[in-house]
Amino acid sequence: MQIIQGMEYFFSGFKLISQKGLKRFVLIPLLINILLFGSSLFFLFGWLSDSFNYINNMLPEWLSWLEWLMWPIAVLVVLFSYSMVFTVITNFIAAPFNALLSEKVELYLTGQKINDDGFADLIKDIPRMLAREWTKLCYYLPRAIGFFILLWVLPVIGQILWVLFTCWMYAVQYKDYAFDNHKISFKEMKNDLKSKQGLSYGFGFAVMLLTAIPFVNLIVMPVAVCGATRLWVDNYRPKYRS
Repeated sequence: MQIIQGMEYFFSGFKLISQKGLKRFVLIPLLINILLFGSSLFFLFGWLSDSFNYINNMLPEWLSWLEWLMWPIAVLVVLFSYSMVFTVITNFIAAPFNALLSEKVELYLTGQKINDDGFADLIKDIPRMLAREWTKLCYYLPRAIGFFILLWVLPVIGQILWVLFTCWMYAVQYKDYAFDNHKISFKEMKNDLKSKQGLSYGFGFAVMLLTAIPFVNLIVMPVAVCGATRLWVDNYRPKYRS
């Protein structure tokens, strides 16, 4: 079943990040994620705490029990929604390092270099990588706004659509590094992902779950890059290397 396979590909990233020869390429994306994600979560929960204290003070005493109901609901919604938005921002900053990590994972898995470019060529390629991230951001934002509105106005259905959209975007975000390393257009990448949607939704679902877990989410980015690259090598690479 493709959904289960997609989840397995993500979890295979945990093994890959510890492999000799890959560890040093994991370090920078990991540090970026820890610094940005970790510090922002600290301020987020501080903001939530202050907000609930303010709301609780406004409520009559006989309704004070609502705080216990609102906390878990708000935390779940904020964690899943915030994690997706912040992942897009973090990956924009870390894009060159994630692309390099993906390239090295593909070399580790196949024994074949993508190209013979040196470090100077990588630096020159950064504007193109950032432009690709901008393309993903433009693809994400209008859809995120639409699905976020549905999340609140359509009970159950809206929540399901938001989860499916989030899973899809995580797959797009992390699988795209390998595609972009091979200069495959964003449109063609999306078509390839749609041809095996089960893999994408399964992979994205695993990313979504772990991204919503505090502290665990700090290592999700490099794990997802590694897992997505393995998925690329097994399922998409043969089409472009034949």
